[in-house]
Amino acid sequence: MTTDNFHGIDRLVVSEQVENVVHRRLIAELAAAAKLPAIYPSYPFTEVGGLMAYGYDPADVGRHSADTIDHILRGSKPGEIPIYQPTKFDLSINLKTAKSLGIEMPYSLLARAEQVIE
Repeated sequence: MTTDNFHGIDRLVVSEQVENVVHRRLIAELAAAAKLPAIYPSYPFTEVGGLMAYGYDPADVGRHSADTIDHILRGSKPGEIPIYQPTKFDLSINLKTAKSLGIEMPYSLLARAEQVIE
């Protein structure tokens, strides 16, 4: 597979849709096969070979979802339940993937990453 198959696309931004999360390994493999650098919404993508991810921690959002469910089960009115919005975002970089794509990551970027996969 070459990037010619993608009609001039030379990079990829993957959204956090459920289908993308479920098929993250396949998406990362296809991006790597096409030599497309890609950024993903969360670290599970870099754990399966994605180049880099910048987004909130899915486990943190899950914990806050449990709080919302607790409020519902205790009978809170919907308008009284606080809405959680992530405030901390993590950067994850897969150096093995970067090397395979011929990308040298700047030290300043690596120093800011919460997770660097080697």
